Amino acid sequence: MGRTSDAKNKILDAAATLIEQRGYTALGVAEICAAAGVPKGSFYYFFESKQALARAVIDEHWVTQRRQWEQLLGSERDPLQRLRDLFEATEEVQRVGQQKAGVVAGCLFGNLALELSNQAEEIRSRLQEIFEEQISLIEQVVVEAKERGLAGPTVDSREAARSIVAQIEGRVLLAKLLNDPTQLETLWRNCLDLLQVPAQARTTTG
Repeated sequence: MGRTSDAKNKILDAAATLIEQRGYTALGVAEICAAAGVPKGSFYYFFESKQALARAVIDEHWVTQRRQWEQLLGSERDPLQRLRDLFEATEEVQRVGQQKAGVVAGCLFGNLALELSNQAEEIRSRLQEIFEEQISLIEQVVVEAKERGLAGPTVDSREAARSIVAQIEGRVLLAKLLNDPTQLETLWRNCLDLLQVPAQARTTTG
């Protein structure tokens, strides 16, 4: 059982790396297995198709990312600072990726949404669910910010959260295009404007 699980994890890790570097469509099962160091037959023991593998990679990535988002957004810091922590962590992920691979890889979910949303309904649907979960996590923080008077009272919490997620994805896309993680630095200023944060609250949150 241990070896079986190890082989599956090797395939998942190799697929995640290759998808991040080259995208999904150009990859073949043989290449993934070669990178994982496992026989090609092992692939179909664990996954019925390459699309099923992509779905598993997405789910694994979200488990890890959601844990980080929940930790940052659920901390004891004030709600605006929690959002800033999320932006800074997102930028750091892209910076570390650039240092390792020489290029900004972007967001796995955003990359696959652009590549597959019109081709694979199962993948499109799962990515939509994940983005909605991200929006919900941020919405909770926006609601708290409004309750504390740190955001404008007329701000629509759900739509603001949706716009924040869209800005994160858009800025990550620019960072990938320009190979420049600093493209994410504007997220904080844009968020302050979007949430109609009062001047005094902007001063206390840096």
